[in-house]
Amino acid sequence: MSSNISIIRICQHCSKTFTAKTTVTKFCTHKCASAAYKAKKRKNKITASNAETEKRQNETIDTVKQKTFLTVNDVALLLNSCKKTVYNLIEKGIIPAAKLSERKTLIKRSDIDKLFELPQISHTEVETKYAISDCYTLSEVKERYHISDKGLHNLIQRNEIPKIKEGILTYIPKTLIDNIFNPQ
Repeated sequence: MSSNISIIRICQHCSKTFTAKTTVTKFCTHKCASAAYKAKKRKNKITASNAETEKRQNETIDTVKQKTFLTVNDVALLLNSCKKTVYNLIEKGIIPAAKLSERKTLIKRSDIDKLFELPQISHTEVETKYAISDCYTLSEVKERYHISDKGLHNLIQRNEIPKIKEGILTYIPKTLIDNIFNPQ
């Protein structure tokens, strides 16, 4: 039994207009139907692959979270950073670590958790300790003591001098700077 129906449709694959002979036809040719089928299968494979990758990543993070002692790679995974960052944090003493051998460094999981429990000095606490009238700007320190930008930056870091940001200017307490350059 043949159909005398002629319906104008748009192909779902190539978007060309065609005349369909049934109400369920979606593609203009067998070639478009095959290409759409292949694209659908490819999309399903990619989705399945991405889901498997995400599942493996989550399993890795879950196993790392259960460990008592972590390697540098584990810590980098937990902190979502690179190994070099973790080594820098260890070198600065922010993360305590045990270097068991040249190639084996272990970190306690509890030490990583403590990193986020430590009280941080807020910007307002530094400002209340030192009034801006009792501070130098960075350019005033450079002029007064004839020091370069890099030298001043290193001095501030080495001596852990607090900086107070006010607008575009950065202030440093006069007493701390004066004690460094003119020790009594």
